[in-house]
Amino acid sequence: MPDPQHHLACLLQGHWFAALPQTLRDDLLAMAQVQHLDAGQRLFRRGDRPGGLYAVVEGAVRIGAVSESGKEALLTLVEPPYWFGEISLFDGLPRTHDAFAESTSTLLLLPQGELLALLERQPQHWRDFALLMSHKLRLAFLILEDMSLLPAAPRLARRLLLMAENYGEGEPRRLLHLAQEQLALMLSLSRQTTNQILKELEAQGIVRLTYGEIEILDLQRLRQAAW
Repeated sequence: MPDPQHHLACLLQGHWFAALPQTLRDDLLAMAQVQHLDAGQRLFRRGDRPGGLYAVVEGAVRIGAVSESGKEALLTLVEPPYWFGEISLFDGLPRTHDAFAESTSTLLLLPQGELLALLERQPQHWRDFALLMSHKLRLAFLILEDMSLLPAAPRLARRLLLMAENYGEGEPRRLLHLAQEQLALMLSLSRQTTNQILKELEAQGIVRLTYGEIEILDLQRLRQAAW
C-alpha cells in the first residue's frame, strides 16, 4: 500500500494544505491512513460517529443524503485534492450527510482521536482547521443565495464554474466527471431543464457534452454566463 507521502504532490495542489505550516503538514501525513474504495462503496452515512478528516487524492466522492423513500439529494461531487469531514472534528457530533465513492477512489484519513490529540498539544492549529470550515461555509452561503435568487441558466453555469475551479481549493480543470442527472440533483432542477441549458451552452461553444462528462471549452464565457 502506498505511503501517504506518495500523495503529497496531489495535496500540495490544494490551497488549504499548501498554506499549512511545514511542521503541521508533516504531522498530518505521519498520521494519515490510506483508504481505497470501489465505485459505489459507502464511506459513511448520516448519523455515523465521526471517524476523522478525509482528503480525496484519487477518484471522486459523492456527498448528499437519501430519504427513506429512496429520493436522493446530491450536495456535491468532490475530486482531488478536496478535504471533508471537518464539521464533526469541531463538534464531535454524528456525520451530517452520506458519502459514497463515485468511482474507484483513494482517500487519506486523519483519524479523529489522533487529530484531536495533536490539536490538544498544539492548540494554535485549530485556526488552520477553522479556515477550512469557514471556506466551506462561504461557499454554502453563496450556493444558497444562488438557489434563491438566480434563474436556472446562470445558476447552472455558476455551479459548473465552481466545480471547474475546484471550489476554490485547487487548480482549474477542464473536464468534469459529472453526469447530467447528478448536476440536476445538485441544482434541484429537472433532468429536462438541465439538458436544455447544457445544450444551449454547447451550441455556444462553451462546453462539450459526452457520456458522464462535461468538458469546459471556454472558461471566460462560462463566467459570463454565470451572471
